[in-house]
Amino acid sequence: MAKPLADVTVVEMGTFITGPAAGMLLADLGADVIKVERPDGGDPFRAFNGGLYSPHFQTYNRNKRSITLDTRSADDLASFDRLIETADIFIQNFRPGVVEKLHVDPARLRAINPRLIYLSISGFGATGPDRDRPAFDTVAQAASGFLRLLVNPANPRVVGPALADAITGFYGAYGVLAALHERETTGKGRLVEVSMLEAMAHFNLDDFTHYFSEGEVMGPYSRPNVSQSYVFQCSDGGWIALHMSSPPKFWENLAEAVGEPGMLARAEFASRTARIANYEKVAAFLAPIFASRPRADWCATLERLEVPHSPVYSAPEVIETEQARHLQLCVEDSAGPHGTFRTIRSPVSFDGERMMTVSAPPTLGQHNDTLAGHAEKAAAAE
Repeated sequence: MAKPLADVTVVEMGTFITGPAAGMLLADLGADVIKVERPDGGDPFRAFNGGLYSPHFQTYNRNKRSITLDTRSADDLASFDRLIETADIFIQNFRPGVVEKLHVDPARLRAINPRLIYLSISGFGATGPDRDRPAFDTVAQAASGFLRLLVNPANPRVVGPALADAITGFYGAYGVLAALHERETTGKGRLVEVSMLEAMAHFNLDDFTHYFSEGEVMGPYSRPNVSQSYVFQCSDGGWIALHMSSPPKFWENLAEAVGEPGMLARAEFASRTARIANYEKVAAFLAPIFASRPRADWCATLERLEVPHSPVYSAPEVIETEQARHLQLCVEDSAGPHGTFRTIRSPVSFDGERMMTVSAPPTLGQHNDTLAGHAEKAAAAE
């Protein structure tokens, strides 16, 4: 099994999503990720229905080991320091000022291990007027300009998954991998910093580029209109998505698929520019047609005519598709602490080799004995 980071050790003090997501990405690539958690409940994301193994926690903590340490205690801090001495990467996503209270600030840890790559994730950055503001997913989406691109103005609601949290974790792992590569030349670690505001502003780059280059402020329908993307409900209640883009053949084939060969002669369909300008009219024309037949019928027709489309699947539907089965998207650990643990594997393959093994997320302190014993041996060797 390809594990390109098999010789890398990560000490993670991540909570909720951003830090744990960065750690999970490195763990998926084979790194040994040691999750350091507080003894009194661990990562707050664990809590669920009176237990400490929530679905949220499971999402971002697979392939890790857990040890409980309170670094405010001298003995636990000494054990923690022994982990840092041989670690390659340290991850934390505490609010500014917390790391000093926990004795895990960059200056102290990098003095212990100059090769250490220290990843610090914050909400609004380590400095500036907003540094101390509490930041969660919705706050970061809104502050970066991204949320307004998702909100239906007619019915304002926050929708979708915790994108800002997960994306910030991706950027954190991205920065760490760059520093890891640089260390091969310099022999020295780096302080890698990323904030949720910066991550989401960069992820929202298309919005800013349109403003910088054209003075255009994008809205929730800007991209769907330009990309000519649509979602329609079929007669059986299923939804289908189309992404028609620019090639005329897509529209010519769609006209055949919906049984309206003269459709493209209508003013609102006459050209790409016309379709963008008359997006609502185009959608209103097509909606009742798609509502006349069940989704499976439409998919068969659109596939035959090579019209870019997909059913709008739910999670259970996705994993039952032939393509998902072919790609072996689902992996499991039959020895999980609460029974078989199932998840979606890493999407990255190396030389055609997929990452087909996974370890279930650890219970709180599951590896205390193993890791404490390793630390004691290391101390004795010194």
